[in-house]
Amino acid sequence: MDKDWQDAALSEGRGSKMSEHRIFRMSFARLYPALVQKAERKARTQAEADRIICWLTGYTPESLHRQIERECDVETFFAEAPAMHPNAALIQGVVCGVRVETVEDPLMKKIRQLDKLIDELAKGKAMEKILRQ
Repeated sequence: MDKDWQDAALSEGRGSKMSEHRIFRMSFARLYPALVQKAERKARTQAEADRIICWLTGYTPESLHRQIERECDVETFFAEAPAMHPNAALIQGVVCGVRVETVEDPLMKKIRQLDKLIDELAKGKAMEKILRQ
């Protein structure tokens, strides 16, 4: 992952208010390549990363790339998501040392869920299992 993105996410719980996380204001266009690179480093594809992002958020591939072109921040990206997938609640486990299902802040939880799904992709998990089907 992008070093700034990791630093912003890892600062969670270090005394700063949840609403003030740097990652919330980071451009999704900056986060997106880090997610894709995480997948591609393990011989997975951008199309697979896009499928996961679309599954989680309800964006179509076209609307996902429009959001990237707009360079909206991460908070806006998730706020404007057409519909978080109802099975997002099934996303559990640890990513970057944080147990996803225990994250209290709703926005940070969505960010962690997305990172966990991309992490599962990078670890070679089958798409059907990643998408909780």
